[in-house]
Amino acid sequence: MIRDLFMKNRKKHTTTIPSVDAKNDVPEGIMTKCPECKSIILTKDLIKLMKVCPKCDHHLKMTAAERVACLFDEETFKSIDDHLKTENPLNFPAYTEKVESDSRKTGLNEAVLTGTGKIDGLEIAVAIMDSHFRMGSMGSVVGEKITRAIEKATALGIPMIIFSASGGARMQEGVLSLMQMAKTSVALTRHASEGLLYISVMTYPTTGGVSASFASVGDINIAEPKALIGFAGRRVIEQTVREKLPDDFQTAEFLLDHGQLDAVVHRTDMKETISKIVRLHVKGAN
Repeated sequence: MIRDLFMKNRKKHTTTIPSVDAKNDVPEGIMTKCPECKSIILTKDLIKLMKVCPKCDHHLKMTAAERVACLFDEETFKSIDDHLKTENPLNFPAYTEKVESDSRKTGLNEAVLTGTGKIDGLEIAVAIMDSHFRMGSMGSVVGEKITRAIEKATALGIPMIIFSASGGARMQEGVLSLMQMAKTSVALTRHASEGLLYISVMTYPTTGGVSASFASVGDINIAEPKALIGFAGRRVIEQTVREKLPDDFQTAEFLLDHGQLDAVVHRTDMKETISKIVRLHVKGAN
């Protein structure tokens, strides 16, 4: 009886499970979870911070359009070769459908956005890879767009900047994808022969054929913090050399320590850093 008395006076605690309709009331994409520290951040606030987590400083992936907004002087960027579209040269199953799906999601025709614009009043040509489109893989159209952007930079006598974000060559296009490594590198050699500056910016991830070609041959090679940079995967390398690799292997910081990068630059400092490099290396830019 005494126990019953206390049970009557005890407050009932109930847990309410949100209904499906309540969940649907929250607009999709309004919140973003940091993949590093798992913090939940308002997406609009994260975009204002250039997609750098305010809790742990992790650099989240950016779209090509977001990087343009962070980098170029307002209303100076002009895209080129937007009409180029990927076909299916090897008749790879469902390849065309996947490309079209990514195109609708990203608003791009391919995994790279190219064009010209001004950074602190300095004219440059740029190619910005977008890993949201087929993981930024390099197919024939990606290679063609980057090559044309380099050739335009050469014709105009201006610096070239490439932001790499790629899983490597696009397997659905076979050797046509692999030949883009040579094509882009030759275009950069011609650009260099004119005494023009090329800055390579490596972001997460820069791997495979992209890391083995244009991403690694800049006059100045820089990267964002903790960017994954490498050719083969960690497990493949460990099995080949039969050694345990360091925890920070294939990170931007590891490459910097071993002389493969000139600098690791925080995203909020990227525009100022590029501007300084261009002013130092381009005649008459000061």
